[in-house]
Amino acid sequence: MTISAGLADRVVSGIKDQILAGDLAPGAKLPSESDLVATYGVSRTVAREAVTRLRAEGLVETFQGRGSFVLAVPEPSPFALESSAIRTQHDVLDMVDFRLGVECEAASLAAAHLDEQGSRAIEDALAALATVHPDGAVEADFAFHRAVAAATGNRFYLDLMDSLGPMMIMLPRTRLGDAYSPSDALHVERVQREHDNIASAILAGDADTARAAMRVHLGSTRRRLLSS
Repeated sequence: MTISAGLADRVVSGIKDQILAGDLAPGAKLPSESDLVATYGVSRTVAREAVTRLRAEGLVETFQGRGSFVLAVPEPSPFALESSAIRTQHDVLDMVDFRLGVECEAASLAAAHLDEQGSRAIEDALAALATVHPDGAVEADFAFHRAVAAATGNRFYLDLMDSLGPMMIMLPRTRLGDAYSPSDALHVERVQREHDNIASAILAGDADTARAAMRVHLGSTRRRLLSS
């Protein structure tokens, strides 16, 4: 573990303790970046990394120009995976493989069982993903995949997605670094097109194409990881 990662762990643990103790209640604004720097004696880079991790774990939400706010602590789940447990590129590849095994079938089931509510949720998530600011890209990406899981009508898919949380999106981006930067226009366009294809197949009720489109999307993520 690098020094900066260790320092970020300390900040994350400190804020988590405050959230669990109720000192930072749901809706409360997280201390500013400057306050985190002063309180924990870390750099601004470390403070930003800590907030990114908290966002990925679904504990805070960030709004451009307003700051980060505490979310309600999720209910305990029988399946839980901390982002800190995924330490290597091999771990991240395993996570993508795990998602391939789950989400391809979820896309197929969503196409087969789609109702008006699921259709609207997928359309809304896709629209949000196309217009989101880079700071909220991870959360918007996760919201799309969560909408697909919800559209299956099978609560276990949704429970699993909620257990994984946005960290399942963040970790591949973290490992890919600049090659996966939200500022890379070509990358953003390619990923948006992959999401468009998934949504189009599901909304058309085409289960086989929906499964294949999700496999193409996650397979592309895997290839980018291997080449990074």
